[in-house]
Amino acid sequence: MVQQSNIIIERILNKIQGFEQLLVGFSGGIDSTVLLHALFQIRQTHLPTLSIRAIHIHHGLNHKADAWEQHCAQLCSQWDIPFICRHVTVDPSQKGVEAAARDARYQAYREELMANEILVTAQHLDDQAETFMLALKRGSGPAGLSSMPESLPFLALSGATWLLRPLLSTPRVELETYMQENQLAWVEDDSNQDDRYDRNFLRLHIMPALTERWPHFPHAVARSAALCAEQETLLDELLKETLEGMMDYRGGLFIDDLQDCSLSKRNALIRRWIGLHQLPMPPFNQLERIWQEVALARQDADPICRLGQFEVRRYQGALWVIKRINSLANKQFQWHYPKPFELPESLGVLHVMAGQGQIRPPLPHETATIRFGLQGTLNIVGRHRSRSSKKLWQELGVAPWMRERVPLVYYNDQLITAVGCFITPEGLADETQLGIAIDWQQGSVFKALL
Repeated sequence: MVQQSNIIIERILNKIQGFEQLLVGFSGGIDSTVLLHALFQIRQTHLPTLSIRAIHIHHGLNHKADAWEQHCAQLCSQWDIPFICRHVTVDPSQKGVEAAARDARYQAYREELMANEILVTAQHLDDQAETFMLALKRGSGPAGLSSMPESLPFLALSGATWLLRPLLSTPRVELETYMQENQLAWVEDDSNQDDRYDRNFLRLHIMPALTERWPHFPHAVARSAALCAEQETLLDELLKETLEGMMDYRGGLFIDDLQDCSLSKRNALIRRWIGLHQLPMPPFNQLERIWQEVALARQDADPICRLGQFEVRRYQGALWVIKRINSLANKQFQWHYPKPFELPESLGVLHVMAGQGQIRPPLPHETATIRFGLQGTLNIVGRHRSRSSKKLWQELGVAPWMRERVPLVYYNDQLITAVGCFITPEGLADETQLGIAIDWQQGSVFKALL
């Protein structure tokens, strides 16, 4: 093996030290092929206990996608690397094809990552320079111009982990040399030649002219991105204590505290608060919308500002970040009581705890179902008169966005309990019955609690 390959392998080896289980994003292109092959070599010669899995995302956007999947599967078989292919649906209606495909791809990564496994992707130095230029085009501040960090926390369904980009300081030309030295085959996405996409336009027309004039331009851009990231890190340190003092224990950000801040400080705090939820940094105009349309909306309003698959909402004098879900109103799901019930939309799992509560178990002739969206007027245990569902939720302190997420347990067509909130008189166990409790282990969609 010749020198360039050794340099890249050594570079990747240094970056992955301390990690033993890797999930590698593998498109089959030059970048990810170099990454996966280098990791294969590292496992062969340096770290025999290294666990590597490759995940290929089939976006369904190109007529060659099936052939790319087959190519990637063959390489993984050749290198004895477990291969996963995830077919995803890309909805470009909100963000455009590029952003929607990325969202779908990273959601698949979140779902596939196992406990103690980190995500490794193949972005390189030229990608970093393009990302910086795209942020510049959007008018981003230092946070956006920081571009891509080499490593950052990553929240998967299995828990908190890391996203690692070990090739971020490696120019694409070095990756091409690696491919030639090792005689590796790769797939070429013909959509990369479509300059209607912003990144392709930069890659095909702008970056070549800049690097021809200034050969070290990508390195200089990466250095500027690193300096912006350094400034953001300093601000993180300076504002950490202030931000923590402005937050509810459940993660809400108090609006009154923000009103005492200057515009610059307020925006910096909101950005960092949003960053705690591992969301992309919003541009200035979106920060202004969050403040003007959500924080300062009239008191009887229920304002919303959307951030991709999340929403910023207001409740009880604070801002909250909430994951959007599909409507569950008027839907019902049969529950094979007393087995655990996995709720839809990643809302969590219900477990029956016999003898530990006041809810009566279903009678032999009763069928248990789970429904969502409380309607009408009802009585509950502990209240002397009936109330409308809206009034009841308000009295119980349940946020508006949570009201359709709370699972309602029915026996036949009789409401028994809103899990964790109340029991109806018809659902209360009497002296002759052994009552149950229903434990709701909430899922990944929750950014605020009941």
